[in-house]
Amino acid sequence: MDQLTEFVTNNLILFAALIGVLVMLIKAELDHQASKGSVLSPSMAIRLMNNDEALILDIRTAAEYKKGHIKGAKNVPLNELGSSTENYSKFKDKSVLIYCYTGNTAIRAIKMLKKAGFEKVNNLEGGIAAWKEANLPLSQK
Repeated sequence: MDQLTEFVTNNLILFAALIGVLVMLIKAELDHQASKGSVLSPSMAIRLMNNDEALILDIRTAAEYKKGHIKGAKNVPLNELGSSTENYSKFKDKSVLIYCYTGNTAIRAIKMLKKAGFEKVNNLEGGIAAWKEANLPLSQK
């Protein structure tokens, strides 16, 4: 213990830098966890859709949406989401399910929606790729 105290006093700047880096890492991880929303498997997403009046947002491009999407999903590409959040303001206190192709892009959309005041935002784990892999139906209408 004496050696640790001696090391810290002799290397105070390095020790302060270490503490600073640790605080920043913890803060970044907490921010990431808070902003990514709940992650739902395809089967949990089906339960959400069956039990709640959930808003389903497909943030892929219009061309990808036309190839197949979850029934009832509204296509709002990520680059248009920021300007169209007011159109969905009645869903701010209801469940929202967001999906993209693999689930990674949806994290940015979740951050946008949370900033706009949406509370119950969920990410489809694995995106539409996981939905297809689970052999769940897609709509092309």
